[in-house]
Amino acid sequence: MSLQNKTIAFIGAGNMGEALIRGLLAGRTVVPSQIIATDVRAERREFLMKTFGVRAIDDNLPAVKAADIVVLAVKPQQMGEVLAGFKPAMSKRKLVISIAAGVTTARIERELGEGTRVMRVMPNTPALVGAGAAGVAKGAQATDDDLVTAELILGAVGICVRIEEKFIDAVTALSGSGPAYVYYVVEAMINGGIAAGLDKALAKKLATQTVYGAAKLLVESGEEPESLRGKVTSPGGTTEAALKVMTERKLVEIFAEAMRAAEKRSRELSGS
Repeated sequence: MSLQNKTIAFIGAGNMGEALIRGLLAGRTVVPSQIIATDVRAERREFLMKTFGVRAIDDNLPAVKAADIVVLAVKPQQMGEVLAGFKPAMSKRKLVISIAAGVTTARIERELGEGTRVMRVMPNTPALVGAGAAGVAKGAQATDDDLVTAELILGAVGICVRIEEKFIDAVTALSGSGPAYVYYVVEAMINGGIAAGLDKALAKKLATQTVYGAAKLLVESGEEPESLRGKVTSPGGTTEAALKVMTERKLVEIFAEAMRAAEKRSRELSGS
């Protein structure tokens, strides 16, 4: 399957919408003439047109009318107004892909009308540099072909995994919020380096490269994290001393509790 001859309307062209547009064009999955973006800000529309050569307008209704695929990239609190605004342009032949956190496929189906095909996606911010991780779930009317279409679009900015919608909150807690956990750890490493006497800029450079290198090795080696951790941890050595403190302070349990809190909040926001 390809997106050839498919028109994609991005309803909302913020950071994530821009990342998807950039990825689709960079990978030549589509050409600029296949994309329509909407945004209320004139300067944003001008940027999109100049940077990517796509059409950019301020009216959702004609964008949806012309589209085969509608990507909802608006804030959750704007969703009701946005859906009502372009509902007259909807038809059963159009696929809706939502990347709005906390908005269920059932709600979108209900507000756009019976038979609407909806995919729900939980992306994350590393999509901005082509290294995203997204979970994708299909609504009641969506098909396996729709899954493939969503994967083609999200795959342009990273990896995309299929999930049941009931697991979207778990994905939110793991990969959706996950970058913030990593940044928090990097902050702690930098502060630890500063406390040990390193210059802040040097501590940041070393901490950032260390996390990047560790992730790259984990991905490219195919080894389990436990195995790679063992290779760094010599008996009686410095790493073992550090990990002993983390174990005593129950770092694993803290992470598990934090992710449960994130999952719970995700369920609350979506009303599930």
